[in-house]
Amino acid sequence: MAEIPNLITDLALMLIVAGIVTLVFKRLKQPIVLGYIVAGFLVSPHMPYTVSVIDKINIQTWADIGVMFLLFSLGLDFSFKKILKMGMAPIIASATIIFSMATLGMLAGYFFNWSKMDCIFLGGMLAMSSTTIIYKAFDDLGLRQQRFASLVMSVLILEDILAIVMMVMLSALASGSNPDGGVMIGSIVKIAFFLVLWFVVGIFLIPLFFRHTRKLMTNETMVIVALGLCCFMAVLSTKVGFSSAFGAFVMGSIIAETVEADKIIKLVEPVKNLFGAVFFVSVGMLVDPKVLVEYSVPIFVLVMTILFGQVVFGTAGFMLGGQPLKTAMKCGFSMAQIGEFAFIIASLGLSLGVIGRFLYPVVVAVSVITTFLTPYMIRASEPCYLYLENHLPKKWVRRMNHLGNAHVNSYEEVNDWRKLLRKMLSNTLIYGILSAAVIILMFTFVLPLSRHLFGHWIGNAVCGTLTVVIISPFLRSMMMKNLHSDEFNRLWTESRLNRLPLIFTIMVKVIVALAFIFYICNYLTRFTDALVVCIALFVLSLMVLSRSLKHESIKLERLFINNLRSREIAALVNGKRRPLFEGHLLERDIHISEFEVPEDSTWIGRSLKDLKFRNRFGVHISSILRGSLRINIPNGSDIIFPADKLFVIGDDEQLNNFKLAIKHELIPEDPDIEKREMKLRKVIISAKSSFIGMTLKESGIRDHFNCMVVGVDEGQKNLTLIDPARKFEKGDVMWIVGEEDSLKELHKLT
Repeated sequence: MAEIPNLITDLALMLIVAGIVTLVFKRLKQPIVLGYIVAGFLVSPHMPYTVSVIDKINIQTWADIGVMFLLFSLGLDFSFKKILKMGMAPIIASATIIFSMATLGMLAGYFFNWSKMDCIFLGGMLAMSSTTIIYKAFDDLGLRQQRFASLVMSVLILEDILAIVMMVMLSALASGSNPDGGVMIGSIVKIAFFLVLWFVVGIFLIPLFFRHTRKLMTNETMVIVALGLCCFMAVLSTKVGFSSAFGAFVMGSIIAETVEADKIIKLVEPVKNLFGAVFFVSVGMLVDPKVLVEYSVPIFVLVMTILFGQVVFGTAGFMLGGQPLKTAMKCGFSMAQIGEFAFIIASLGLSLGVIGRFLYPVVVAVSVITTFLTPYMIRASEPCYLYLENHLPKKWVRRMNHLGNAHVNSYEEVNDWRKLLRKMLSNTLIYGILSAAVIILMFTFVLPLSRHLFGHWIGNAVCGTLTVVIISPFLRSMMMKNLHSDEFNRLWTESRLNRLPLIFTIMVKVIVALAFIFYICNYLTRFTDALVVCIALFVLSLMVLSRSLKHESIKLERLFINNLRSREIAALVNGKRRPLFEGHLLERDIHISEFEVPEDSTWIGRSLKDLKFRNRFGVHISSILRGSLRINIPNGSDIIFPADKLFVIGDDEQLNNFKLAIKHELIPEDPDIEKREMKLRKVIISAKSSFIGMTLKESGIRDHFNCMVVGVDEGQKNLTLIDPARKFEKGDVMWIVGEEDSLKELHKLT
């Protein structure tokens, strides 16, 4: 008999221990992530009293896959459109927190005389709060429906995307012997180039692919295709010098804009849970008790740094983002921990060999301690605010509480010039990146083939012509886009002084487009610069005058916009889009939340009039979403069904009470479920039976004994359905269905 590979043995050990430990943590109402870490510690070689894993290298490979799928799932929940709609407030808050905490982390590392790379990576680890842990804490404390929780989650979304960027930058810094500002700027430019390129190309291709294969997609094929795209982008990302996790995140964010995104999220979740568990268990395996004892002082200092740093700079960041002091303190206190991204950044540093092995268990210990303290920090925010309110001068408190309104107004005042320049800059950047990518691909792959087939100069001409034809829609859009926009027309007509700057912006766009044609001609020919410029101007003139090219560029842009809005369009069609008035409710301390009715809820089958939500909780049900059916403004006669999604309007306290009710008003579990089995029994009416002379209804077999008469055996091939008016007689043979106890009670009377 063949032996089982060590990998299977190790995996079995890890998952069994992780399952047992997480059940204990679930009972203790602690985050499951901590349970995985503890399970990893129990099966690690550092624990001499338990069975440990054998092949750590293969486990690490699985852990790397886990990181990839974790970030792919994170990308599926991420939307670039959401970031753009958030405005400046979350961006300011997240930037302030990340910069401040990263600086504190590096200073703490320098204080202990750790190496430069240890300090830099430590700063990255301390800069990121844990989305998973905070979400779980809000859910456990019943705070997820409150307004400040949504503010925290919006900042966490930005922190997650900035963490991906930070990982790429740290990889670039680690590859250089002397990281400096030039390396960092180069890394940022490279990230921006590939991020825009992949996103734009992905939005063109991925939704089209899903649209044309939608009829062929089953759940099985869809999960295979989604994970295949994830792995493909991960490989492509490593080929251009980024991490596989970065590529997985990008592919997730692209798929997030498709109609199939919600379905893929559900299908991929089990895979993410499996490999995510392996990753967090592998994190716990690196915890060495000797290191924790040796570095107990740095661990304590780092815990204090995170707690006080997030309290001070987190609160300040949200205040700079436009929130009053009380809300800002609630948000800042909530973010006082580190989690999954700290582990991922530490794993990156170890895999690159640029940080000390001691740093990983230190960070894990800090994460565990701060995670346990998270609920207490959240609860402490309001008492601390009340303390400051009572001890600070009233004028200070009043100014800080009203700081938000001034900031919000200043951020929202955007004039026509700013709108126009922002649109022009984004269009020039996107089309410029697409053109540059086409040129790189053509010169790398097509040019050598063209020279081989046609010779050097003819091959250059063929490749150059094809390149110009391919990028011509991009260059035309770059030059002509926004010239007939509302902002441009208003600025042109309202003042003659605006016309010269507007003409200058047009000239800048033409020069940028001219530079691409000039580069192609200059690279492939030996013409003089003056002749190349003339050729480039002539080509650009043809592009501007070509009506077919105009229609083609408009068609491509509309296709991109439709693909980008495909998920939003599907939500509108299916009635799943949130109402437009929701944003206005926030200004009145009222907001709308979504709740799903559990399958075992006591509300099921009851009408809204019977449930009296308005009287019990003070809330209003604005809509009920049942599959693809949306019932807006339901009346009292509407019935609640399992898995209904209720859109509820109320303030924080009302929604919290409603959440507790929907969570606890459940049908209790049946402890004797094994006795509820339905059985089919033959019952013969005896001479002493009390049923003799009674009809089926009068006997009470259904009402009193909870049993059902299937039929009467009259010696024929099939049972005879009993007539409700027929009276039972001696010797009748009945076949009855019911539970065991009910059948026994019934048998006593027959």
